[in-house]
Order: sequence, then C-alpha cells, then structure tokens
Amino acid sequence: MHLQCAAAPDLVSVSSETPEEPIRNTQIGSTQLTLLGTAHVSRASTDKVAELLGDEGLELDAVAVELCRSRADSLTNPDALAGLDLFAVIRQKRAYMVAASLALGAYQQRIADQFGIEPGGEQRMALRLAEARGVPVLLIDREIGITLRRAAHALGFWQRLNLFSGLFVGLLTREQVTEDEVEQLKQGDILETAFAEFAQDRARLFAPLIAERDRYMAARLRQEAEQHGYQRILAVVGAGHLKGLSEQLAHEPAAPAEIIAALDRVPPPSRFWRVFPWLLAVVILTVFAYGFARSAELGWHMVADWVLINGGLSALGAALAGAHPLTVLGAFCAAPLTSLNPTIGAGMVTGAIELSLRRPAVGDFGSLRDDVTSLRGWWRNRVSRVLLVFIFSTLGSAAGTYLAGFRLIDHLIN
Repeated sequence: MHLQCAAAPDLVSVSSETPEEPIRNTQIGSTQLTLLGTAHVSRASTDKVAELLGDEGLELDAVAVELCRSRADSLTNPDALAGLDLFAVIRQKRAYMVAASLALGAYQQRIADQFGIEPGGEQRMALRLAEARGVPVLLIDREIGITLRRAAHALGFWQRLNLFSGLFVGLLTREQVTEDEVEQLKQGDILETAFAEFAQDRARLFAPLIAERDRYMAARLRQEAEQHGYQRILAVVGAGHLKGLSEQLAHEPAAPAEIIAALDRVPPPSRFWRVFPWLLAVVILTVFAYGFARSAELGWHMVADWVLINGGLSALGAALAGAHPLTVLGAFCAAPLTSLNPTIGAGMVTGAIELSLRRPAVGDFGSLRDDVTSLRGWWRNRVSRVLLVFIFSTLGSAAGTYLAGFRLIDHLIN
C-alpha cells in the first residue's frame, strides 16, 4: 500500500534505550520506521548499528543513513576525489564550498584521531552491513554543498567572511577537542557544532543546518516509502536530528517532492549584490575618466595606483597561498582588469594558471584527505593549494578594489 503524500503520517510510538543511542519507532502509512539516534564520538553508536543490522537484528526492507551522495562516496570510495574537476570547480566558483567541505572533513578526522574512532563509523557500519544483507541503502540527507551555500546565504557579508575564515583556521588547529565540544557532538550535529563555534549569529544558522535538513530527511523517507512500498526501514541519524525529524514525520502535510525541490534550491543573491559589482565598475571607470579630463598626468597616476594596489594585493594573496611565480605575476596583471569586469574574477585566472603550471598528480588526490588535516598539508598538496590560490588571490583583489578606489577618490579631492 502506497502512502498518500497529502495525508499527515501518524506517530505511533516512541521508545528510548540508552541515553546516547535513543530509538524512536514511527508509523508512516503502512511503513514501520525505526529511527536510531547516534553520537558522533561514541563507539557505542557503531556497536548499536551492528546490533540492529546483525544476524539477530531487525527484519528490514531498507536502511536509511544521514548521508548525501558526495558524503557517502567519500566514505565508501577513497578514490572518489580523483574525479574532482578542478577547472569546473574554479569556473563555477565552487572553490569556497569545496575548501569548506575539506575543512569539515579535517575537523571530523581530528575528532576521530583524538578518540581513536573511525570517522563516520556508525554510517560506515550501516552501509557495510546493509550491503552484506542485500538491503537497499537510502541516502536521505541534502547535498552538503547546497547546505553550505544556504548557510552562507543566511548570513550577511561580514558574518560570512568571519565564519569561513574562522572555520578554515580553527578547524585545522591541532588543539584537542574540549569536553564541552564532545558533549555537543554527542547530542548535536557535526555541521552545527563546527559552524556555531565561529558564527556570531547562531540562530540564523539553525534553519539551514538543522531545521531544513530535518524537513529534507523526513520528506526523503516519506518519498522512498511511497515510491517503493517499504514496510520496515531503519534510519541511522545523528541524535541532534531525532526530535525534529520525528516531528516532521508526524506533522508535515506537503508532498515530499515539493519539499525536496524547495530545500534543494539555492537562493539567488539579492538584487543589490547582483547590481553592485557593475555599479562599482562604472564608478571606477567614471573616476578614471574624470581624472584624465583634469589632466593626463593625474589620470595615469591614478591608473598606476589602481594597478599597484589592486594587482599587488591579489599577487600577495597568491604568493601567500604558495602559488607558482608565474601565477603570482598573473594575479598582478589580471586583478586590475577583472575588478572592472564582474563576469570574471582574479581567482578564476590565477586558479587556471596554477593548474596549468602545477597539475595535481594522482597521489595528490589520494592523500588529500590526510593532508588537509594540517595547515602545512594544505600548502603541500597541489589540489588544496589550487583552492588556496583561488581564495587568497580573490580576497586580495577584493581588498585591493576598495583600497584603490578610496585612493582614487583621494587623488580627486586633493
């Protein structure tokens, strides 16, 4: 019997076992759903998954895990990163998201190293045992890239800059995880815990990191149950999602496909930020024209300052990222021009140059996950270094644009 999407499912019963591995049994239509809440830093969670999926465990038609396709691939396929198209990442301006994903992976690895556990151990166990039993695996979480983009969209520009800079620096420190962080991880979500440490406004991050994913996972479970008629599903999710997921399963009236489509949509930039780069370019060009109208000497002096400041800071960023000398030169030459053309950024040029000069080898992709757990590794690995070159040269050019702009205005005033 298939579910009716418009009908609200009925929450039948809730039971709790151990404090770290709570279990909730929910009935949605004809499907019996068992929700297992797991802790990120507890071997007991991995053991509980093994118990429920072992030979003496539950009779199941499917196993759902709190993973998206990319995260599942990273757990099950160590060579998945070898297929990463860095040119496409740079062209599509996804370098920030890829770098943030690697930093989060480094954070999880640091916790695993400290506690002597396997990263994502309970999810790996669920995937392994489901395959052994021949039970379908349902990936119910939203793609991490979309979650990160929606989280970034929820913040203002300076909050976003503070968040990602703090995330990059803070998650790569070799300091031990504190007891408070451990407790948060036991009852929370690794994305929320990692981001909340560096977010000034944590409330604005709750929606994209937790509440939206609760709705998404509930919709995915309802969708799979409806389409395939599964009678018994075990869902392995973080303990921090258990309450919200149960509530969404009990009270969400909308059709699953509509919810998934809405939550997969990345909000476009505001009209102001779409127009602002073009407006800034027009203002700068107007200032140049006015300077030349006053005198050719003043105009060329302004051009020189624009090139030196904008190109210099972008080149400095590329150099700090460990770029090839020709890439640094490319940053210096490109930034003054790309700052006046909103369709292309300095990072796109420097990233492409760096890739052409230092194309990553197979070994760079193979060691990427281990390398990014240390600051030195980000500079040593050619894959992560390309990302750093893109980010640092872009930030340098952005800073140079504003500093040079003020310098040009100062020339006109004085």
